[in-house]
Amino acid sequence: MTFPMKGILTLITLSGALSGAAAATSYPLTITDDLGRKVTLKAEPKRIVSVLPSTSETVCALGLCDRLVGVDDYSDYPQQVTKLPKVGGLYNPNIEAMVALKPDVVLVSQYGKLAEPLTQAGVTVIAVNPETYDEVFSKTLLLGKILNREAQAKTLVGKIKGDIARVEILTKNAVRKPTAYFEIDPTPYSIGPNSFMGVLLTKAGARNIIPASMGDFPKVDPEFIVKANPQLILGVDAKTAGARPGWSGISALKTGKVRDIPAELNTMLGRPGPRLGQALMGLAKLIHPELFR
Repeated sequence: MTFPMKGILTLITLSGALSGAAAATSYPLTITDDLGRKVTLKAEPKRIVSVLPSTSETVCALGLCDRLVGVDDYSDYPQQVTKLPKVGGLYNPNIEAMVALKPDVVLVSQYGKLAEPLTQAGVTVIAVNPETYDEVFSKTLLLGKILNREAQAKTLVGKIKGDIARVEILTKNAVRKPTAYFEIDPTPYSIGPNSFMGVLLTKAGARNIIPASMGDFPKVDPEFIVKANPQLILGVDAKTAGARPGWSGISALKTGKVRDIPAELNTMLGRPGPRLGQALMGLAKLIHPELFR
């Protein structure tokens, strides 16, 4: 039996929709969070506090922005979260403000030691924060399960992967893939190849000078960077890089291939959330502008 092309596309679309369907989450729900704690949610959370900008973005991308009752000081996207009460951050939390918002759940990361004081105050706390590339997708699906939005989470993961694939089609055609050093802090800290940012760097068409053995977000000896002699430096301006001892001889500085990251792109790159595809596009344009002319 044969189908016209339109019919085939319809079948594919329907098949995708059915595979993306998910049953409603059953409560009470017990999950193991990033701190290794077993946490039980008695019912679907209606009042949510997010203490991570990436989590705030994901909650909104799942269509639940209206359930956020408080966010951390750095959550600024989408725009409507800027109007919500601020509850500090992972390292300067306002516990009293969080408790006063009467949340059904507070979403944190494994860092910051928020779980214990909030739990003692009778608040349900779940640590869920992706650090690797694959975790961006698995933790999005977990949030979908926690918040009874599994179907929406599957759709969101598909969209992010599609956005990334569209960029990869272009960067795979790059004739030359430069060796690159990506600075995320002037200490200096950089990104390992297995971190979500490191994977994006590779997908954007560069070769990371940081080996996996150094970890995901390592503090780097400046002398190592000099010896590695990267062809491209990202995350710092040329004047600052050139003033560092021994750096003026690095290939990237000699050829003018030092690129600071624009503020908005830098923010997106640092958040393992729904705008990962947009972040990759921006990074690829910095590394391979010739592919986007």
